[in-house]
Amino acid sequence: MEERANLMNMMKLSIKILIQSALSLGRTLDSDFPPLQQFFVVLEHCLKHGLKAKKTFIGQNKSFFGPLELVEKLCPEASNVTTSVKNLPELKTAVGRGRAWLYLALMQKKLADYLKVLLDHKHLLSEFYEPDALMMEEEGAVIVGLLVGLNVIDANLCLKGEDLDSQNKIDCLEKTNSKLQEELAAATDRIGSLQEEQQQLKQQNELIRERSEKSVEVTKEDTKVELDTYKQSRQGLDEMYSDVWKQLKEEKKIRLELEKELELQIGMKTEMEIAMKLLEKDTHEKQDTLVALRQQLEEVKAINLQMFHKSQNAECSLQQKTEAISSFEGKTNEMMSSMKQMEERLQHAEKARQDAEERCNKMKQELAGRLDTCRQQMSQLDSKCSTLEKELKSEKEQRQTLQRELHQEKDATTLLKTELQQMEGLKKELRKLQDEKQQLEKVCEEQEQALQEMGLHLSQSKLKMEDIKEVNKALKGHTWLKDDEATHCKQCEKEFSISRRKHHCRNCGDIFCNTCSSNELALPSYPKPVRVCDTCHTLLLQRCSSNSS
Repeated sequence: MEERANLMNMMKLSIKILIQSALSLGRTLDSDFPPLQQFFVVLEHCLKHGLKAKKTFIGQNKSFFGPLELVEKLCPEASNVTTSVKNLPELKTAVGRGRAWLYLALMQKKLADYLKVLLDHKHLLSEFYEPDALMMEEEGAVIVGLLVGLNVIDANLCLKGEDLDSQNKIDCLEKTNSKLQEELAAATDRIGSLQEEQQQLKQQNELIRERSEKSVEVTKEDTKVELDTYKQSRQGLDEMYSDVWKQLKEEKKIRLELEKELELQIGMKTEMEIAMKLLEKDTHEKQDTLVALRQQLEEVKAINLQMFHKSQNAECSLQQKTEAISSFEGKTNEMMSSMKQMEERLQHAEKARQDAEERCNKMKQELAGRLDTCRQQMSQLDSKCSTLEKELKSEKEQRQTLQRELHQEKDATTLLKTELQQMEGLKKELRKLQDEKQQLEKVCEEQEQALQEMGLHLSQSKLKMEDIKEVNKALKGHTWLKDDEATHCKQCEKEFSISRRKHHCRNCGDIFCNTCSSNELALPSYPKPVRVCDTCHTLLLQRCSSNSS
């Protein structure tokens, strides 16, 4: 049973390779074509399986030409083949005649018909074969059905007695067949290695998923802590910023008030200068009558000049203070009132010199007292200026410290912004990783489904090699599409992938998906039902119904 199964699988593989190579070449084949030689070697082994040995004068002999001679009796059309084989003078052995008979039957495209006639008369074959031989069992009928696909091949074979009788080419072909078996074993090993790689990939995917989940949890905790610290620091910064703004607004208001007061003081000083010039003119006109008054006026001028210089020094040192300037303005107003009184007295001096002299003495006394009071007030103003300067220095230092703190806070805010941007980048990377994870899970599921389907197909028949779809196609004259030529299903036009596999229709030869080719029917070249597309299924059913009617 194992020998029959092996021979049948080898026959399937050789016929498939022969049809594919012949369709790709698109020309007539000669006897030197390697796939054709392999086919004949395998067919010869099938015909030799279970042969009975016949005793002759030379000794026991096993030849498959004996059962082939029966075809002439059962089918008259084969008489030309047997007679032409017997008339070849170069053939000296029965093995050579059997090979020549197979060559001629293949060129006539009736090899399957002749062998089917033999299988229909198994009682005659029992003389040549053992009961467990391949030609006596069901495997022989399957091989004959496979041979029907060779009718699409055009062969032009040369019959040479030396080549047919010799065993050199057979040995070479047997070596090639052994290589094919080794390649099949290597393919099965590759499938096992691929399954192991898939398991390793699954383990790696699980490790990556666990690591990504851990990293996500760690980043979430870090972001929570950073957000809490940022909120606390932001509250403190806002409070400090509001205090600084309030202080700045108060200082601006004080500065504006001081500037207004300084402007008023400058206006009063200009008025004093104008009044002094007028007094000088009056004194020059009244030099003869007011000699004594000139001396007093010069002293008053000196006092006013001293006051003017002191007021200039006070302007430089007291630009931002209002209290001292207001007191000084009151004093200057008093001085202006006194000057007006002096002018009135000067006008009345001509009439009463004596009254003027007495009044001048009184004015000297009053001016001396006022000078003392002015000096005291100036000393107080100097002390206040020094205190104000110290306060200004302290305020400047506080401003510098506040500016430094503001710069530090700005730097901290920039760092926090960069960290937030990094956090957004990390979130995007996490989303990408999650999407990649979902895609990998989908791919893994599709690969698992595909591997399950492949395992089912491999368990059904390890040596099928994508089925024998080309045979029925070759019978009907259709072109058998290659797997590389089709990327979409011909009916539903869906793209093929690992989960959506390619399937050939045994009737038309086109490539469909599983849903569009799920029907099965028995064909002339197949004893069992095979896969057929939906359109071929309906056509074949219509033909069967018309034939039956």
